[in-house]
Amino acid sequence: MNLTENINIALRSVKSNLLRAILTILIIAFGIMALVGILTAIDAAIFSLQDNFIRMGANSFEIMPSNEGASGNRGGRRAKRGDAITYKQAIEFKEKYDFPALVSINVFGTSLATAKYDDEKTNPNVRLRGIDENYMTVKGFEIEYGRNFSVAEVNSGSHRVIIGMDIVNALFDEKPERSLNKTISIGNIKYKVIGVLKSKGATLNSSEDRIIFAPLLNVKRYYGTRKRNYNISVAAFKPEDIEASEAVAIGTFRKVRGLKASQKNDFEIFKSDSFISILKENTVKFRVAAIAIGLITLLGAAIGLMNIMLVSVTERTKEIGIRKAIGATRSNVLIQFLTEAIVICQLGGLIGIFFGILIGLLVAQFMGGSFFIPWAWITMGISVCMVVGLVSGLYPALKASRLDPIESLRYE
Repeated sequence: MNLTENINIALRSVKSNLLRAILTILIIAFGIMALVGILTAIDAAIFSLQDNFIRMGANSFEIMPSNEGASGNRGGRRAKRGDAITYKQAIEFKEKYDFPALVSINVFGTSLATAKYDDEKTNPNVRLRGIDENYMTVKGFEIEYGRNFSVAEVNSGSHRVIIGMDIVNALFDEKPERSLNKTISIGNIKYKVIGVLKSKGATLNSSEDRIIFAPLLNVKRYYGTRKRNYNISVAAFKPEDIEASEAVAIGTFRKVRGLKASQKNDFEIFKSDSFISILKENTVKFRVAAIAIGLITLLGAAIGLMNIMLVSVTERTKEIGIRKAIGATRSNVLIQFLTEAIVICQLGGLIGIFFGILIGLLVAQFMGGSFFIPWAWITMGISVCMVVGLVSGLYPALKASRLDPIESLRYE
């Protein structure tokens, strides 16, 4: 018998014991769904983060105090925390940095701001950040309406703001053109809107559009403290110059910090790809947990499938005797029963893969991820089902192939 005939016989066997087969298929489907669903959700979230960081530019990096940013496994050792970067140090670095690159300085204001216009106001969860004239270019933000800050506005700390699309939706009835040149209040301070950011969507359930930018000195004036850290971002003009720009930045900032030759750096160079690597490193445990959950469920499915196949061998003993009597060999019977086990597993696997991808992508969408087809996990799901089918069906198939044809024909 060829493969097509074996598959047809397997499908007929499934139909003849439909309820029993459906229950086994569902057990396999739930195992594969858990496996593929969790892994797809994790990958979709990482893919979304990576996509957002790529849009910021692969040729950019940040300078921050040691141990202030995300960090991976350091073998249990904790690095000494560096002092915050002061406004004076940030400005001095920007003036002294001699390399073909853009330098931007920004400072965090608050994440609990409330913006108000006339009788409309936002929830108290708006992020306010002070920026300079280079921030938009370095960080990959685009202005859809209006303009960027001028150097004069940044240096004077003028009361001007650039707002995100969530602010427009809340205050100006989703009409960004209406917001230009209007005066809004942030707390008790009034600002004139000069620009509206192009929507960037959300990442991991955090909206990139719920933000307001004000000139650097303005935010320093109202939110600055002695320990406030000023972020320095550098974007090389050419991606191939990134290593050289980092080296120059380290040398320049060591001078700004007044470090001696014998002293170690009390700051770090942080790139977006470093964060992605750390994130992938920390999601390994989630992947292992997902695989363990899926494999435990599949173990139960494998035992159930083996039981069904043994029952099937017993029920079809006479059929096996007839096949052997008309010329079927041991290998023919073995392959037939193995094919049946694999078909049942693959049916469950396909259902599980479909719902696993669906659930994974729904979770990713809820978390701000984007749609993609997880070919790696689809391939893995099919392969796992193949292995489960072979393992579960091998013993029943061997038992069927060893049945004596004469004794089988006498079986009632």
